[in-house]
Amino acid sequence: IAEDRGRFSDMLKELGIPYPKYGVARAVDEALEVAAKIPYPLLVRPSYVLGGQRMKIVINDHELERHVLSIFKHMPDNRVLIDQFLERAQEAEIDAIFDGDEIHIMGIMEHIEPAGIHSGDSSAMLPTFSLSEKAVATMSEYAERIARALNIRDLINIQFAIKDDSVYVIEANPRASRTTPFIAKAYGVPYLNIATKVMLGTHKLKDFKIEKKLEGYAIKIPVFSFEKFPNVDKRLGPEMKSTGEAIYFIKDLKDPYFRELERNRSMYLYN
Repeated sequence: IAEDRGRFSDMLKELGIPYPKYGVARAVDEALEVAAKIPYPLLVRPSYVLGGQRMKIVINDHELERHVLSIFKHMPDNRVLIDQFLERAQEAEIDAIFDGDEIHIMGIMEHIEPAGIHSGDSSAMLPTFSLSEKAVATMSEYAERIARALNIRDLINIQFAIKDDSVYVIEANPRASRTTPFIAKAYGVPYLNIATKVMLGTHKLKDFKIEKKLEGYAIKIPVFSFEKFPNVDKRLGPEMKSTGEAIYFIKDLKDPYFRELERNRSMYLYN
């Protein structure tokens, strides 16, 4: 259900959870028909890929047609997903564990770059630093409702776009994400150990005494290897280019490194 955009969106609709408008196309003509119903810009991608492979933001019919043809050329048996791209929205994600009865929110990370840059390439703050209490509470509520609807005994990662304090679900991944070990390290909690025991069915969340220890904030910093691949386009977008990540701890939001990231973020959001 989580991997099938149509079934997942139907589930969100039943739960009353907002999500960006979308459509699915198997041909260029179908893609143009979808675009006529959803305002540009659009996020266009093939189904069932990781790392944002061949994902692109398009702004008109010409770009859409050219990109869809490129996808079908390299993936002829695939489908194309077309989503409304929420311009200048903030992005955040939740990692959680659900045991069938209870949910434990491991962490909520706020991306410093706005939506449109792949989550793997974004710097992200744990915990959030600028989102409203309402938005954070809404994300937590949606996470529990989605986990219950999917009926998992598992880790889950859910990505959100927040615009004008409204929260939209982008996608849900019922698995460990790249941020799971980051959160475990930042809070000093053996989350992978806990999640494995929950998945095996030998333990419930209530069996663990979880104490998070983090003074200040932890920043997830993407690591790139552009010096090893000099011909790669260094511009960041929805297709992932990072090859790893680092963790950087700060005491407060006055930290010079964070302030520089925040200045760059403002340029993305407001220019």
